Amino acid sequence: MKTIRVRTGRPYSILIGRGLLDQAGEQVRAALPKAGKIALVTDSTAGPLYLERVAASLERAGFTVLRCTVPAGEGSKSAETLAALWEKFMEFGLTRTDAVAALGGGMVGDLAGFAAATILRGVDYVQIPTTLLAQVDSSVGGKVAVDLRAGKNLAGAFWQPSLVLMAPEVLDTLPDRDFSSGMAEVIKYGCIADRTFFDFLAAHGSRKAIMEEIESVLYICCNIKRKVVEEDERDTGLRMILNFGHTIGHAFERLGNYEKWTHGEAVAAGMCSAIEVGLRLGDGRKEDLEELKGLLEAFQLPTRISCRGNEAWEAIVSAVGLDKKGAGEELTMIFLKRLGEAIAVRRKRTEILEILAGLCGRG
Repeated sequence: MKTIRVRTGRPYSILIGRGLLDQAGEQVRAALPKAGKIALVTDSTAGPLYLERVAASLERAGFTVLRCTVPAGEGSKSAETLAALWEKFMEFGLTRTDAVAALGGGMVGDLAGFAAATILRGVDYVQIPTTLLAQVDSSVGGKVAVDLRAGKNLAGAFWQPSLVLMAPEVLDTLPDRDFSSGMAEVIKYGCIADRTFFDFLAAHGSRKAIMEEIESVLYICCNIKRKVVEEDERDTGLRMILNFGHTIGHAFERLGNYEKWTHGEAVAAGMCSAIEVGLRLGDGRKEDLEELKGLLEAFQLPTRISCRGNEAWEAIVSAVGLDKKGAGEELTMIFLKRLGEAIAVRRKRTEILEILAGLCGRG
């Protein structure tokens, strides 16, 4: 088992190893010795596969477990579902010494984490991510949120987990499209912080090859994020580099009504678009864009999503206007100085939109 210690304001450990689902009870008990009850939140995809297995482990460790299953899909990451969880937690008799556990992908982790951050002014919670995307990204770092009609993750908090448990074998059940979606975030880490890791991924350009090295892949990704989060827990400086590809990627997600494109697919195309914008501003190298496209294509990820037409352009403008990395008339975008090194650049929104208009064939 590999262990990463995250030293934030609320320190916690990330455990990576096969068999951790069956060890969940003892690991959570060690991390939360005073907790008596756990609200275990999952969705209709992960629940049938893992809910009873994890609940049984928690019960063997002496916890009383509330099982909460929400419908799978981004639509459950809503204020309405959040309020329903709050009510279930109170009916269950959850107290401030008890905890919440998130068993599932990124949607479940964001939703359950925000519920934990806000119920009784904050209770402990545990992340048990079951998708590659959640394991390398959303389960680590303490960003929790729900979506609003205006956009993704616009109501949220910084609330670090008390423990993250990653069992690599759960990835065996992922559909290929979901595995590829997670690979977009894996590739992102190589782009922004580790050229050697990028080259490693390029040399292991298939699901089979990655799974043969999955513990190391998870460790490298989580350790990169650990370093960034420890330095900038509240996302005001260095942590912004983790958003490479996300400003434009969120626009693509919005354009597809959060259904046509997975998060990873949108981020993959968003990373390519970000490099193209950077090139037009004098940052980055064209050969890096070609290398990135080649690696994304190896994992069946899109390198471009069409943004022609008024509806698409309005989605781009709206997403850039609402982007949480913005301030007033300026926007911070993440570009690559070179593969393995990201830079944050502030530009006027109008300048960014003018370049995007050109990329979208509007100018």
